Amino acid sequence: MTLSLPSSRRARGRTAASWTSAALALAVLTGCSSSVADPGADSAATGSATATPAPSSTPTGTASAAAEPTPATPAAVSSEALTALDELKVAARGTMSDYDREGLFGGWIDADGDCEDTRQEILNRDLDDVVSADGCTVDSGVLDPDPYTATTIDFVRGPATSSDVQIDHVVSLGNAWITGARNLTPDERVELANDPLNLLAVDGPTNQAKSDKAADAWLPPNVDFRCEFVAIQIAVKAKYDLWVTAPEKTAMTEVLADCAGQELPTGAVLADIAATATEPVEEAPEPAPVQETPEPEPAPVAPEPVAPEPAPVAPAPVAPAPEPEPVPAAPAVGFANCTEARAAGAAPLHAGSPGYAPKLDRDGDGVACES
Repeated sequence: MTLSLPSSRRARGRTAASWTSAALALAVLTGCSSSVADPGADSAATGSATATPAPSSTPTGTASAAAEPTPATPAAVSSEALTALDELKVAARGTMSDYDREGLFGGWIDADGDCEDTRQEILNRDLDDVVSADGCTVDSGVLDPDPYTATTIDFVRGPATSSDVQIDHVVSLGNAWITGARNLTPDERVELANDPLNLLAVDGPTNQAKSDKAADAWLPPNVDFRCEFVAIQIAVKAKYDLWVTAPEKTAMTEVLADCAGQELPTGAVLADIAATATEPVEEAPEPAPVQETPEPEPAPVAPEPVAPEPAPVAPAPVAPAPEPEPVPAAPAVGFANCTEARAAGAAPLHAGSPGYAPKLDRDGDGVACES
């Protein structure tokens, strides 16, 4: 019988008549049937058949060119994260002109009242070998590895070193604000800012480089973490009804193309993290002081007898000196008038001198009987 060959297997530059002549000549010379493989035949079919090319109804100068095989289309990557991404709203970014991080989202809170604020909770969750003296604040630990850089960072709390490890909002609060967070209540915004699902302990300088950028502008330098990074962003945006921009969705889709089966993370609530909080370091009690046996008190020594002091010698009585005889008062000097004073040679008389009397000083100048 006659078997037509697929066009892909036809020789170039031969006519159909040439094929017929060659086949007849071969049959006469060998008396054997030719075996030609058919790539389109079912693998279960017989592996050979007598090939007698049928003459073309419209002879042409050459056979049609062999068709190039169509490459197989790879199966579309399927994952929970990609499905969730397709369900997110796509819209343009809002404005950052009214963005105020502290005013809109607040700071770290102690949601479960265990004395650890959110930063300490995430440090406890993400660091190894955590040391905490009081059970409330992480004093040291090891970030191994840092998800953004795949490096190991030793964390030591202190003014110059605490910023070596920072807590990053995977969906930055700035990006959240311009993609729907302005529609959240104040309590919902505080919840978003303190949600462990959206928080990672990471390398400080790398976190600063990320800032408020979305996936179309920034991805972790650690390529192996990009699938999980994008999946976290999708999970957070789905949880808080935030949207993505068209460029952002394109970037996420390209990342997830290499992430078959990427699940959507659910995070951990703060209460669960509190169970792993470091217990306070119990210092070994100091040994009790050795009680020394008191030495016996020495026997009292009798004081040596003290000789009585001699009685004081009474001084001999001193006879009082005889009182001097009183000087007889000078007889009072008085003059009846200035004539008498002059006659006695006492004029002139000055005030205070014997014989002076105001009656003799008529002009009251303190000198009487002056002329």
